[in-house]
Amino acid sequence: MRHLVALRLAATLLLSSSTFAGLAQQPTTPKPTAPRPAASSVTPAAKKPAAVPAKAPTQTGPTTPVKTTNGKPAPAPASGAITKPATPGAAKTPATPASAAKAAATNSPAKTSATPASTAKASATTVLTTAKPAAPAKPQVPLPANMGSSDPNLRYQNGKTLITQARYDLAMQELEPVTLPTAKFDRAPDAAYLYAIAATRAKKWAEAEQMLNLLRNEYPTWSNLAEAFFLQGQVSFEQGEADNALKVLGQLPAGRLEAEREAMKAVYLPRIKDKVLFQNLLQRYPQDAAVARAYADKLVTGGWFTDADKPILDQLVTQFSLDRARYTPRPKAQKKSSYNVAVLLPFEFDDPSWEKQRKNQFVTDLYAGMRLAQDSLQREGRPIQLFSYDTGADTMQLKQVLALPELAGMDLIIGPIYKSGSKILARYAQQKQIICINPLSQDADLVQDNGWHYLFEPSTVTQAKQAAQFAITRFASRTAVVLYEDTKDEAAFGQAYKTAYEALGGKVLQLRRINSDVEESLSTGFSGLDLKTVGHLVVASDHRKAGPYTLGVMQAQGARVPLLTYASWLENSRVSLGQLDSRDVFFIHPKYLDKLNPGVRRFRQLYVQRQNLPPSVFAFTGFELLYYFGSQLHLNGPGFQQNLAASGPISGPYFRVLATPAAPTTTSTCLLPNLSAWKWKYRTQWASARLYYSE
Repeated sequence: MRHLVALRLAATLLLSSSTFAGLAQQPTTPKPTAPRPAASSVTPAAKKPAAVPAKAPTQTGPTTPVKTTNGKPAPAPASGAITKPATPGAAKTPATPASAAKAAATNSPAKTSATPASTAKASATTVLTTAKPAAPAKPQVPLPANMGSSDPNLRYQNGKTLITQARYDLAMQELEPVTLPTAKFDRAPDAAYLYAIAATRAKKWAEAEQMLNLLRNEYPTWSNLAEAFFLQGQVSFEQGEADNALKVLGQLPAGRLEAEREAMKAVYLPRIKDKVLFQNLLQRYPQDAAVARAYADKLVTGGWFTDADKPILDQLVTQFSLDRARYTPRPKAQKKSSYNVAVLLPFEFDDPSWEKQRKNQFVTDLYAGMRLAQDSLQREGRPIQLFSYDTGADTMQLKQVLALPELAGMDLIIGPIYKSGSKILARYAQQKQIICINPLSQDADLVQDNGWHYLFEPSTVTQAKQAAQFAITRFASRTAVVLYEDTKDEAAFGQAYKTAYEALGGKVLQLRRINSDVEESLSTGFSGLDLKTVGHLVVASDHRKAGPYTLGVMQAQGARVPLLTYASWLENSRVSLGQLDSRDVFFIHPKYLDKLNPGVRRFRQLYVQRQNLPPSVFAFTGFELLYYFGSQLHLNGPGFQQNLAASGPISGPYFRVLATPAAPTTTSTCLLPNLSAWKWKYRTQWASARLYYSE
């Protein structure tokens, strides 16, 4: 899974109400909503669009991709025609939007509640907002009876029950006392193994490893010790310790769990992102067929291959009888004077209604931003030819686009935006070995184990890691309390933050899950916490109740602890200016724009001149996406994965680095004191992130 993300972490200290008003004007970024089914229609197949000069004439009206009719593409200034394949007359079925696209156009429905009136009047565009419906409260399953009993058998049974209820932290608490040899419990090895199971499901890898070590050392004659070796292999892989994982799995008794062991290697080895590390594994385990096959896959389909790798690839193919046709890399793409980029977006030409156009405004904005980037690259002598295709809202139309012969000759593909379509394009990109960029999704699962598929936006795990990096350099105290909402993304954020923060030398005192729809859960989440004694508080929740409750607890305790949370709190009408103004609040804001930045102001001016309306955050995203990757094509050619790996963090033209922790902006003339707005370019695989690279 691969993907390229653009991470802009803006941690903003709110010191005045005017500061908040300035930030609140930034457009929020909800997920694009799947369009409604369009009316049945048949559109004639369009001709293959011919490449046209990248220079675009000045345009006085909004840039809208041109719909093809009668088999002839209508003229599209500077970017070629929008190609739309012939479609059957059946009505379309809308696809599910990508789960993590938090960016929102100012013309699209917002994710959170309406912006306060005090900030709305400063906005240049109309924002349509809708309140997020409250999720129904989850039914509470009763806890096992007599928890904490002195009877080891009862604690053991309670631990098993808690695991089945997915209450892993409570299961660990219940089982831990009966795992020690001093407990003299005849089922202590089983209890230790169940403890390790609970810890792995809670993603507490260090605790799981510690218990598995105890199990192996204190109970070496346990009949199911092979299961412990197998589980410890998984724990080591999850911690990024592939060498130790292979070593532990190699200790499994002959004939035990062999198929499962090879399946585990097949899952985890492709996730290794460091080529040098993989080469070392190949040297340490020269007879391991799984290691050899995974490395060969990385070379051929993962974008790692260079001319220097040809001898080792030939050796692996011969030694392990690999299919030579499959493991013969394609000739390296040569650098050219101009590059072709396909843009696959749901322009939805079949439905010309005002409602559809309004709903799809974010697509038009994204494309318009790319057009401006195309102009900028042309002026710099780096021409890019854009070929745009209407993929509609269903996968059938996308498949028809992918069947067009000219698409296999593209140097880069941008899109689509819906999750189902992204999976299809990911397979296509890997087969054709063309890098594709998902412009809006933050779902790291989409790019897992695929060296040709990138995300432009940061996953929640990437945001958590960079937030931890910011906290360790910004806050003097090295302790933290982390609360996260009971959702998949927020759980991943909380665990990733804890892991990254502690790896940097900090200490997370408490990591707690909350359900903001349940008042009791919020109360339990903060119970027993003395916020005045911790270095900072992290609340990973977009829920409208989480902000007011958190600030209320801090006020009740008189705590002045720094608070790190999501920028969506700025759009929460239940959070007052006074509450934010009276304490140190830092926001994780991947789409922060400094409106006083000269580059941002210039972009806005050019966009208004061409489109006759102000740019949304999608327009900025479209510009940065094409400008960066268009530059990469001209610098390194179409296969630029390895060059991204060495590029490191960079500053983008609009989502910029305003200051670094080593030299923060603290001047009294700055409207946003102590602001560290970070611009990072990231690719993320599974639950990890790397600076612009393709492992």
